[in-house]
Amino acid sequence: MDYILSFIAGGLTQATWWQVVVFTLVVTHITIVAVTVFLHRSQAHRGLDLHPAVMHFFRFWLWMTTGMVTKEWVAIHRKHHAKCEKEGDPHSPILFGIWKVLFRGAELYREESNNKETMAKFGHGTPDDWLERNVYSKHSLWGVLSMLAIDVALFGAIGVTVWAVQMAWIPFWAAGVVNGIGHYWGYRNYNSPDTSTNVFPWGIVIGGEELHNNHHAHGTSAKFSAKWYEFDIGWCYINILKFFGLAKIKKVAPKLKLDDSKTGIDLRTLQGVITHRYEVMARYADVIKSAAREEMAKLKDSRNKNSAECDWTKLHSVRRAIHRNEDILQPEQLAAVDQAIAQNKSLATLVQMRRELGRIWESSSASSEQLLHDLQAWCQRAQQSGIAGLEQFAQRLRRYAA
Repeated sequence: MDYILSFIAGGLTQATWWQVVVFTLVVTHITIVAVTVFLHRSQAHRGLDLHPAVMHFFRFWLWMTTGMVTKEWVAIHRKHHAKCEKEGDPHSPILFGIWKVLFRGAELYREESNNKETMAKFGHGTPDDWLERNVYSKHSLWGVLSMLAIDVALFGAIGVTVWAVQMAWIPFWAAGVVNGIGHYWGYRNYNSPDTSTNVFPWGIVIGGEELHNNHHAHGTSAKFSAKWYEFDIGWCYINILKFFGLAKIKKVAPKLKLDDSKTGIDLRTLQGVITHRYEVMARYADVIKSAAREEMAKLKDSRNKNSAECDWTKLHSVRRAIHRNEDILQPEQLAAVDQAIAQNKSLATLVQMRRELGRIWESSSASSEQLLHDLQAWCQRAQQSGIAGLEQFAQRLRRYAA
């Protein structure tokens, strides 16, 4: 009886509370690494190739700690990128609301995993060996129940709590925080055609997935950090695997090159602008935000006039939308922006020229010579606009180089 009570109290290890906490943090972190390195960067986006032994370890670990099926996760994630913020996106907070994605993201995942069309269209290229067909996919429950038995054996009754944390870790952090907050709150390095954000500049807790906007801007890159102050621990693990010959990096985001010696716009400029178009539009968004703030300050100083009060109210109501990528704005938001800037020549010019700049890389039929001519003409008009911020932006654009 004493042995049974002792086992219930502390399992085989008789670990102290802090040892249990350390164990829980370690195993959940390994699960995060498996998701970001194996499922996300390697399987979903093919940013790197992993040694078969490493791949199988991650498959086995995810089977034990999450019960997730590789093909299902990959297919759902690829569909998210293909349909991002639009009808068909499996887990967009724009469509479902932030609270549903944050706290019920796992339910959205399960619903989409039953969509055979999604699996067939987006799940190609994932493991399809005997183990996957007969164990990992067919009996996903066996893994998590085995993990429960291990946790209870190691720590006794508290092992159930350890197991519960393991089971909730990915649904909360990945399905909830990354898919929810990562499209709702944070900062953006790139003005990509979605609402993705970098939640924090230090990607540690979620293995680098915190840098979600960087990832959406360069989806196939194995590296998520972009700025000098950003840290991607997942990238560190990838480089350790590479050092031991266990990983081969295939794709990383191109580095921004600014050539201060360039005075004209040539094909190198065009290629650099197209390659870094989301960074270009992020810098352009800064110009619009600055111009909007200045205009609102002027209107605020003269709000004793009825017309100025009305213009300030309209502009204030669209302050969060005016600088955003128009691909993610609803028709009523676009109409509100156009109405708010109708009486302001500078803002109207900035918004119109942003649309024209975007058309340069959206054109699929124009030749390089035509696109180069369009870019040169755009920069000439920008420098003759009389808008200081736009003139400075055009000058910076000349420095882009492939």
